[in-house]
Amino acid sequence: MPALEGQTVLVTGAARGLGAAIARHLHGLGARLILLDRDEEGLADIGAACPGATSAVVDLADATATERAIAEVVTGPVDTLIHNAAILRVEPLVAVSLDTFQATLNVGIQAAFQLTKAVWSGMKERGGALVFVSSRSGVEGFAGETAYCAGKHALEGFSKCLALEGASHGILSVTITPGMYMHTPMSETT
Repeated sequence: MPALEGQTVLVTGAARGLGAAIARHLHGLGARLILLDRDEEGLADIGAACPGATSAVVDLADATATERAIAEVVTGPVDTLIHNAAILRVEPLVAVSLDTFQATLNVGIQAAFQLTKAVWSGMKERGGALVFVSSRSGVEGFAGETAYCAGKHALEGFSKCLALEGASHGILSVTITPGMYMHTPMSETT
């Protein structure tokens, strides 16, 4: 029996790059996948590569759309949440618009909050794992990454609080910080 047979895993930012690689790998381990991304074409491609996956096209920067997507695709307990979606725009502070700053934080931390709340009750009953994809930008500061660094720092703190709150319920909360520069569509646009 595959290692994750019977386990439900929700992956955000699943249409390409790291998220697509995560989805493919987990599918190979037998996980039942719920995939979220704003890239409709990319989501269709990864869905074809992962037969049986449930998916929803959603802009996680939009709180209302995120709530709708959650209601649509989270129809039972989720064993693992992997929040991988992010927005990275490298530009000096004076060039960052309020809309860009807010969208970056919405995808990075607001969506993490909404998704975690949606799966928390089920995880309190059965245990589970919350995996937040972070970055060196979550533990250091980098010029030109004011919005991205702010969001990743918030994500680090959020995960630490959840680890403490969830420990007695068998809920693991961690951040994963890729240790090397990754060539993904997001990194290549910066």
